[in-house]
Amino acid sequence: MAKLNRSLNTMELAAWATIFLALLLGAVLFPLITFHSRGRRAYNLPPGPKPWPIIGNLNLIGELPHRSIHELSKRYGPLMQLRLGSVPVVVGASAEMAKIFLKTKDEAFSDRPRFAISKHSAYNYSDILWSPYGPHHRQARRICAAELFSAKRLESFEHVRDEEVLVMLRHLHQASGRTVRLRDYLQTLPLGVISRVVLGRKYVVEEEGASPPAITPAEFMEVMDEVFVLLGAFNIGDFIPWLDWLDLQGYVRRMKKMSATFDSFLEHVLDVHNERRRLEGDRFVAKDMVDVLRPLADDTDLEVPLNRDSVKAITQDLIVGGTDTPANTIEWAVSELLKNPEILAKATEELNDVVGLDRLVTEGDLPRLPYLEAILKETMRVHSAVPMLAPHLSREDASVDGYEIPAGTTVFVNVWSIGRDPVLWDAPQEFMLERFLGSKVDVRGQDFELLPFGSGRRMCPGFKVALKVMARSLANLLHGFVWRLPDGVCKENGP
Repeated sequence: MAKLNRSLNTMELAAWATIFLALLLGAVLFPLITFHSRGRRAYNLPPGPKPWPIIGNLNLIGELPHRSIHELSKRYGPLMQLRLGSVPVVVGASAEMAKIFLKTKDEAFSDRPRFAISKHSAYNYSDILWSPYGPHHRQARRICAAELFSAKRLESFEHVRDEEVLVMLRHLHQASGRTVRLRDYLQTLPLGVISRVVLGRKYVVEEEGASPPAITPAEFMEVMDEVFVLLGAFNIGDFIPWLDWLDLQGYVRRMKKMSATFDSFLEHVLDVHNERRRLEGDRFVAKDMVDVLRPLADDTDLEVPLNRDSVKAITQDLIVGGTDTPANTIEWAVSELLKNPEILAKATEELNDVVGLDRLVTEGDLPRLPYLEAILKETMRVHSAVPMLAPHLSREDASVDGYEIPAGTTVFVNVWSIGRDPVLWDAPQEFMLERFLGSKVDVRGQDFELLPFGSGRRMCPGFKVALKVMARSLANLLHGFVWRLPDGVCKENGP
């Protein structure tokens, strides 16, 4: 054990020595970089904290970046300039600023920064989320709108959503009377829906009679968990590029490992689909989204040809984008209702009046459940699944609110701050769904005070699926069970 400890200490000393040498090199280079930049044009930048040499304002960013940046915005205003390492960053923290970045001047701010996660896990920026703005991105969104998320396509998969909600309810019914960890049930629901809709079969459970998958259900859940961790990781090499090779936090190593596992899985999925297409020949009918996407790789009339990696990248986006947001939102909604039993009682009363006591809630019932809709909107305001929208990048110099934003600036829209803006919301810290009863504020990207799915050219293309899964699932959870906190837990202990 002593030998092991000495070995670990030696490794730690070596790592710290490497970091020290890298910082020393930066300290030597910084004056040269500063001298070189003196001849550049001076911009009228938004207000913000003074950056330190090398690290910029990284010292002000805590474990929850959206909260740290929110506190800074309260001091410097809804349009704020930061320097994270060597990367210039602008933050929009109001509905007005969000509208400028995402609608008024959407084209100027429609690009994406090239972060490590997009390089290593998005097939070198060839997916929808991280691809640079241009012909490939526009074409991918057109494919989503016309082929993957059209009204007809969504309707054709309603039976899948029906069946997966029923599976979740049966599993919960088996646990009736016991304390349950709701997230365990919620995670498998959207993942089951999206894997059947996109891939043609469930990969979260062993399916009787199905061919053995390239990845077990447990491995599939594990890699999905890793994807969400790495998507939210604050990788230091993205902001101090000359430290990237050190991979100080180990994120790049994990990204490469996760990507290799996911790629092996997607290769298996494409091979299975290609084989079915070959065997069925002229009888082939598309049954899932991969069936729709795969032939497009052979379409010579496309503006930008799609290759196998492009198909895998878009498929991966569909899986990841359709999984985490519904589970998080439903979990937060139930948590808030348990803390507010009077709201829970009213929601149950609405469901009993509209649906009755002898059947499950269907998607046809949802338009007649305004109280349930208000619960979901208030949940997404207070607990946005993505507190800061995926970063944008300015493609050209632009003027915003009298300030200048240089080309190449990374732009964050802090949805978490907007949801707590006292100018927009009375008592913003309180869970008050009444604010949405009779309100026309929606989540479809046109009302900038509520942007759980973003807006404009970079809005989440699959938000309609997410809304259907969330509303249907929450309605049946409330309609089918009586919920209460575990013994010994009071609502003051809630989130």
